[in-house]
Amino acid sequence: MVSLLPYCLGLAAESILAGQYWIKESEMEGESPTQASPAAGAVFLSYANQDAEAAKRICEALRAAGIEVWFDQSELRGGEVWDQRIRREIRDCALFVPIISAHSDARHEGYFRREWRLAVERAGDMSERFAYLVPVVIDDTSESRADVPERFREVQWTRLPAGEGAAAFVARVQRLLSPEPSTMIHAPASVQAGAPGVIWVAAREPGWPKRVLPAAVAIAAVGAVAWFAIDKPWTSKPTVSSSTVAASAAPPAFRPPPHSVAVLPFVNMSGDKDQEYFSQGLTEELLNSLTEINGLQVAGRTSAFSFQGKDTDAGTIARKLNVGAILEGSVRRSGHTVRITAQLLNAVTGFHLWSKTYDRDLGDVLKLQTEIAVAVADALKVTLLGNEAARIELGGTRNPAAFDAYLRGSKAARAGEGASSYQSAIAEFTEAIGLDPNYALAFASRSLALSYYASDAVNAADSRKFAVRSEVDARRALRLAPDLAEGHLALARSVVATHLDFTQASEAYQRAMAFAPGDAGVLALSGLFAVSMGRSDVGIAAARHAVALDPLNPQSHEALGEALFWARRYQEAVAAFAEVISLEPDFKRAYGFRGVAWYWLGELHSARSSCETKPDHWSSMWCLALTYEKLGWHGEAQAEQKKLQAVFGDNSAYQLATIYAAWGDTDKALEWLTRAVRLPDAGVTYLKIDALVDPMRHEPRFQAIERALKFPG
Repeated sequence: MVSLLPYCLGLAAESILAGQYWIKESEMEGESPTQASPAAGAVFLSYANQDAEAAKRICEALRAAGIEVWFDQSELRGGEVWDQRIRREIRDCALFVPIISAHSDARHEGYFRREWRLAVERAGDMSERFAYLVPVVIDDTSESRADVPERFREVQWTRLPAGEGAAAFVARVQRLLSPEPSTMIHAPASVQAGAPGVIWVAAREPGWPKRVLPAAVAIAAVGAVAWFAIDKPWTSKPTVSSSTVAASAAPPAFRPPPHSVAVLPFVNMSGDKDQEYFSQGLTEELLNSLTEINGLQVAGRTSAFSFQGKDTDAGTIARKLNVGAILEGSVRRSGHTVRITAQLLNAVTGFHLWSKTYDRDLGDVLKLQTEIAVAVADALKVTLLGNEAARIELGGTRNPAAFDAYLRGSKAARAGEGASSYQSAIAEFTEAIGLDPNYALAFASRSLALSYYASDAVNAADSRKFAVRSEVDARRALRLAPDLAEGHLALARSVVATHLDFTQASEAYQRAMAFAPGDAGVLALSGLFAVSMGRSDVGIAAARHAVALDPLNPQSHEALGEALFWARRYQEAVAAFAEVISLEPDFKRAYGFRGVAWYWLGELHSARSSCETKPDHWSSMWCLALTYEKLGWHGEAQAEQKKLQAVFGDNSAYQLATIYAAWGDTDKALEWLTRAVRLPDAGVTYLKIDALVDPMRHEPRFQAIERALKFPG
């Protein structure tokens, strides 16, 4: 018979070996804890709307003990004033209590996700983390759940089913809020994994009470002696050295990749807010110049620019972007001259590495970009290889007016207002080309804008017209600058849209990757295309690299989500789309694709919920037609299919083919697939790996279509 004593003693000792506890000196002497003085915003409760009742019970228990709690029950969440209030409360509160349940996983949306992200940002180092985060679980959610922030999983969780039985939790909160010195007793990973007889004690503050160590060891010793006396031969106990204890108490060192830098948006010092596009555009061009230098890792534009206008110190920015250096500065434009002041900071030490002021004519901006980029590389001790100036200045212009129009076009293309943004960008790039007919970068940029405008067009004839113009511009850009990465990227998109020429597109994407291996946008698009051609591992790796370079850009996470989706890794895709939505709650495409991922996982109600959030986007109509049919709601499914066809016409041909295939109507599916190929519809790109068309892969007509498309091996 196996003795149960070790198991029981293990449960008794679990409070020491499996978590983190704060023990006041008075409690170690047997005194009762004193009630903490209420502090403004002492506890912040963060919860999903579905968990409001459980959160309310916890709030009431805390308030009954005299603890002040931020507990909002307003349903009007969001907006600038609200965001400012929330940020202030999370910044100033003594304890952040995330309430974790099945309602707070990646399938559900809510403001709590943003609150969690703000709390994780604050809980940066080890000591702050243990003193600040107090997760509470109200159901059977596992501590290993992947979509819970890692910072939450590193600290002790309290389990309060449905928010009941909070007395012990209230006492713990009182101890945490106590102004008296306290210590932390916890087990490092090696001990938690089963190293016998080791009690790990780390001081939260210098001068921690000497009584804690004997008390902690005594608790463990009782269990250890009883266990060894009954079931084990006597063995010597391992010891913990003071140096090991000290090492465990120290926060993890910040070790960014070597030769890594983020370029923050240069401040517009021109005294004219209308010149903001110029300072931002010039910064972006400088960022692009740095990506041309081999051995230098540059954070993506969207992530770096996300800190504009925020009072965030360089060290925090560096940690968020995982870079070792920060380049910042200012731009003052006056007529045809510009003054740029730039400085490079070591983000680990905080010391200046280099700074300089440049006064230049606008016609010398290309040379200026090269000069600054080379100076930064030299300061970061990057070995320059080949002709850096030639790579940096490739495809550019020395015409100040053309450069100015190009910067205006770049700003319009990023505006994110759909067709109107692309129309404005096309007009500005056209002006730049008129001023300098050899401006290769302007041709490539106009090609990409035309490509995106074509994909947004509702009318199939308009879509094809703009796609053809896109290809003409891409080829002109490459005739002017054969090594221009943007030109190859534009060509790759256009030959798919105009000819479904996947072989030529594959070659163009590979060239774009070769010429711009550190460009997050190139990595994301190239990676997604590689997955569509059946090279999932290569594509997902490229998409992950894009996220690493541009971690705060929802577009990077969305590309990764789609790469995982098309690779049939649906659970990972759901998590990636959840990250997109947390960064940009109005990112409509992410809701639709996440819904179809849930559809494949058999979570039909989650699929429905996700896709009904943004019902007017084509991806949501596609998702709902699939999901409603699977739920047995045939009328609703047909209504979504008809809505998709009515709104997007032939441009939805491929999606309609997949809907009919999933419904089991092979004849209709093949009819729409044939139409999609004839148009052509760029959605056909995914035919080779799309799970929705699997039911008809055995059909001779389908096999003939697939052969005719000549997918590269």
